[in-house]
Amino acid sequence: MGTLLRVFGIIIALGLAYLFLWPVSIDPQSWDAPTSPGYQGQWQANTKLANLDTIPLGQSDGPEDITARMLDDQLFIFTALHNGAIMRIDPRTKTASEFANTGGRPLGLEFDHAGNLIAADAYRGLLSIAPDGEVTVLADKTSDGSPIGYADDLDIAEDGRIFFSDASTRFGAKASGGTLQGSLLALMEHSNDGRILVYNPADKSVTTVLDGLTFPNGIAMCPDDACLLVAETGSYSIKRIWLNGSKAGQVDAMLENLPGFPDNLNRAPDGSFWLGLTSPRADALDNLSDKPVLRKVVQRLPASVRPKAVNYGFVLNFGLDGHVLNVLQDPAGGYPLTTGAMEPGDGWLYISSLNAANVGRLAWPKTAP
Repeated sequence: MGTLLRVFGIIIALGLAYLFLWPVSIDPQSWDAPTSPGYQGQWQANTKLANLDTIPLGQSDGPEDITARMLDDQLFIFTALHNGAIMRIDPRTKTASEFANTGGRPLGLEFDHAGNLIAADAYRGLLSIAPDGEVTVLADKTSDGSPIGYADDLDIAEDGRIFFSDASTRFGAKASGGTLQGSLLALMEHSNDGRILVYNPADKSVTTVLDGLTFPNGIAMCPDDACLLVAETGSYSIKRIWLNGSKAGQVDAMLENLPGFPDNLNRAPDGSFWLGLTSPRADALDNLSDKPVLRKVVQRLPASVRPKAVNYGFVLNFGLDGHVLNVLQDPAGGYPLTTGAMEPGDGWLYISSLNAANVGRLAWPKTAP
C-alpha cells in the first residue's frame, strides 16, 4: 500500500510539474477583458442568417474573404481557399473555377484601380495577382527589414496605397502551422504584437501605421481616406485610425465589447460597413485575462480541452458613426465560423467562413453605390 501511495504521489508531482513548468511558446500578458454583453440588447439572438443559399467551391474550403469585380459587364465573385487557390465564381450559375494559386494561404482580397487582385497572404505577404493569374510578391518584409509573418486583411486607398494588417509578429501563420494555430497562440498570449502596415506603390515602401495591437484583423478605408477602420480581434473592438485632417494620428474606438471575435471588415455600397464575428467569446479565456500563469497552464493541456471556436453565424452592419444597422445571426451555426460579409449590390449578401466548403449568400435588397 505504501509503495502504491508513493507511486501515486510521484505521478501527481510529475503532473503538476508538467502543468506549471513545462516550456510553452507563449508568454502570456495580463489584461482586463470587459464583461461580455452576451446575446441580448442590440445583440439579441435571431435566425436571420439561417438556411443560407450556398455556392460550392469543390476542391478545398475556407473562403475567408470575398470580393467582387465586373468583367465584360458581368459580376464575378472572388474568394481564397486553404490550398492557396483564388476562386472565381459566377453567381448566376453558382459555378466556381480556379483563377490563380498563390502557393500560400491568401486571406484578405481587394481589386486595385488597375484590375489586379491584391491579396494579403498569411504565408507569403502582400501579393498582386494580374488579370491573367500571374502572382507577384509586393512585399514580404517592411522597409526596415522586419518580416511580415501574418498578412491578414487589406483595403486600398484612393491614391493606391495598400493598408493591411500583420496580425502577429510573434506567431507567424506559416511558422505556427497554420492561420488558426497562429491566431490561437497570439490571442492566448495577448502581447499586443500585431500591427497595421501600409504599402506605397510609388516607391514600394512598407511602413508601420500603428503597432501594439492584439491580433488586428479586418481593414476598411473610410470615405475620402480620412480614416482607417481596424477589427482588433483580441480586444473585441473596432478601432478607427485617423489618417488626415486635424485628427491625423489619433486612434479611437467605434465599437467596443463585441459579443464575439471580430474578423473581416468590408465596405458596403451605401457607405456602411459589414463585419463578421467568427465565434462567440470564450468565458474561460476572458476569466483568465488577468491570470497569465494560469493561461500557461491551459496552454499545456491537450488541444481538445482548451478554449476553441464555436460555430455560431454572426455578421453585423454598422455606419461610420458606429451605429449598428443590421444584426444577422444563426445560433445553430449552419454556416460555420463566419468571418465576414460582402455586399456587391446584386441583390445578395455573400458570407465568408474560416472553414466552410462553400460560399454562403442571403437575398439582400440592391443598394446603389
